[in-house]
Amino acid sequence: MCNAGTWSLWTAAIHAVVGADSRGFDGGKEINGRKRHLVVDCLGLLLAVLVTPASTTDRDAAHAMLPPLRARFFRLKLIWADGSYSGALVDWAATALRLALRVVKRTEATAGFQVLPRRWVIERTNGWLMRTRRLARDYERTTATAEAMIYWSMTALMIRRLARRAR
Repeated sequence: MCNAGTWSLWTAAIHAVVGADSRGFDGGKEINGRKRHLVVDCLGLLLAVLVTPASTTDRDAAHAMLPPLRARFFRLKLIWADGSYSGALVDWAATALRLALRVVKRTEATAGFQVLPRRWVIERTNGWLMRTRRLARDYERTTATAEAMIYWSMTALMIRRLARRAR
C-alpha cells in the first residue's frame, strides 16, 4: 500500500556525448556528461525530474528541485534519498520545507548486490525509463529537452497501463 506522504529522490548517471554547455564531470561517481535527478512516488511513478551537468552536486540539484516539488505536492512529508543527498541538505529540508529527508545508505561491509529499503523503487523506475530507446543514451542538446523526453517516456508507460486496465 502506498503511503501518501512518501517519495524517493535519487540520481541516475548518463554516459553519452552532450553539448559542451550542459556537460560536466563528477569525479566522485566518475560520470562524464549529465545526471538525471528523479523524484518518484512510492509506486515508482515520476513526480519531478531535473537534468543537470554531471559537475552539479546532488545536494545543489535537490536545493533546486525540492521547493517547487513541495509547493506542488503539499501533502509531501517524507522523502527517501540515497547517500549523495546527505549532509546539510537534511537539516535544510527539515527547517525550510518541513520535509523529513531520510538517507538510505549502503553499509561498507556489504560486498556485491544488496536490496536496500525503498531504493528498489527508484531503481525500478530507472529500468522502466531505460526501456525507452531514446533515453538509453542522451541525444538531446538541451537539458529541457532531455527532461521532456523523460516525462514523455513515463507518460507513455502510464498510458499503456491505463489502456490495459480499461480493456
